[in-house]
Amino acid sequence: MGVLIAVDVGNSNTVVGAFRGEELAGHWRVQTNSRRTSDEYALMLKQLFELGELDFTSISGGIVASVVPTVVGAVSELFERHLRVPVHVVGPGTKTGMQILYENPREVGADRIVNAVAAFERHPQGCIVVDFGTATTWDVITPKGQYLGGVIAPGVAISA
Repeated sequence: MGVLIAVDVGNSNTVVGAFRGEELAGHWRVQTNSRRTSDEYALMLKQLFELGELDFTSISGGIVASVVPTVVGAVSELFERHLRVPVHVVGPGTKTGMQILYENPREVGADRIVNAVAAFERHPQGCIVVDFGTATTWDVITPKGQYLGGVIAPGVAISA
């Protein structure tokens, strides 16, 4: 079975998950650097796979959610040029199956949408999703699986 690489590019950290079906086979957190090239990402991912004793050649695709637009090109190129596998960048127009009941859905970050979809899959009775990153976000998901919106506040480190 191929490995799907999920990349969450945040303002401070980039989190990478390697999935074999539903199984999280490996995950890593590295510093986000908007100057990093696709070559550097390829080298780093290969080293992370070696550390996790995973087969780098088993990568079959990627999905990227980013709040740092300047990083998307290099990460996409990692998949397209170095790995030669398909990549999907989550953004406005991505079909998630979740209705976004927000005045301007295009203003909701990809990170918040993927968090909402994942949380609702685990908690289909509705939920509040809290993400403690550079910013702290709270998002509300209805029992019908609708994204209502939320609040963004300074993160814990910034507030300290």
